[in-house]
Amino acid sequence: MIESIISETPHILIVDDVAENIQLAMNILQEDDYEFSFADSGEKAITLINENNVVFDLILLDIMMPGKDGFQICKEIKSLPNCQDVPVIFLSAKTDVDSITKGFECKGVDYISKPFHASELLARVRTHLELYGAKKILKTQNVKLEIKSQVERLRLLTELEQNQKEMIYILTEVMESTSDETGKHIKRMAELSRLLAKLYPSLNDEDIDTIFNAAPMHDIGKIMIPAEILHKPGRYTDAEFEVMKQHSGLAYQLLSRSPRKLMKAAAIIAHEHHEKWDGSGYPRGLKGADIHIYGRIVALADVFDALTHSRRYKNAWSITEAVDYIKSLSGSHFDPELVDIFIQHIDEFIAIAAIE
Repeated sequence: MIESIISETPHILIVDDVAENIQLAMNILQEDDYEFSFADSGEKAITLINENNVVFDLILLDIMMPGKDGFQICKEIKSLPNCQDVPVIFLSAKTDVDSITKGFECKGVDYISKPFHASELLARVRTHLELYGAKKILKTQNVKLEIKSQVERLRLLTELEQNQKEMIYILTEVMESTSDETGKHIKRMAELSRLLAKLYPSLNDEDIDTIFNAAPMHDIGKIMIPAEILHKPGRYTDAEFEVMKQHSGLAYQLLSRSPRKLMKAAAIIAHEHHEKWDGSGYPRGLKGADIHIYGRIVALADVFDALTHSRRYKNAWSITEAVDYIKSLSGSHFDPELVDIFIQHIDEFIAIAAIE
């Protein structure tokens, strides 16, 4: 397993200013199947690493060399992105404690004193190659585990989001059965909202998808309004209208308890789609940009579809009448920027409104 992580033939770099020392190390290590490169100075070793983009499996490094010494070269090697984990073993005639300590401080993994014994060099090299291989295996496995964990998190998030969509569908079915909201109106209104969101410059794909899936919940609070008021065929009295207006706040109380993205968006839409740009809407009298963009979008989409289709208490308006009405309420009921977008792309909105 380790051999498959290290290159098939481990590649060792030997750095020493004495050619005989390089040859001696190579002769000893040839007992095992290694590939060798060598340099007679630290600077040449750095050049070899950089120019050829070679990733060595182990480096044997002398300390006393002309120019930069081994300690300086080791620090430079360890600063290179592809060499930070490569084991460096110092080979040196310096046997004092300070030199050995400094070698480890420079992130060397071992220190072999010259003249070294063949068996010692072979054993140390084998050990550090195995450790290096094991470290690479662990790193690879950690990456695999992280990828697996991310995939699992994504699967769970996707499953949770699908569950939210199913819950929205169920609640929408309940809403259809208890109010004058038809399934076709809800689907058209969601499509109109998605188109407005798509054309609105500061919303991204996630926002567009969120609005499309959450918009059908805009009037879910109506299921908590008394049936005699909800299904009244004529105009509401002032007192009845006050009761009817409670559906926005009731929906918010129901939906805002959920920490899930779609439910939170649905709570915002249900709470704010009856607010008006000039502050005259309900339930909180929000004004202008204080109204969430989700609420502003659904407000326009909901009114346009409601006007252009018949209800129990009214006949459908013509497209021209509905468009003129929305234009007349730009800056009072509706966000002027959204009205401009609606007018500029009116044919696309008309096409959605025509879906039966």
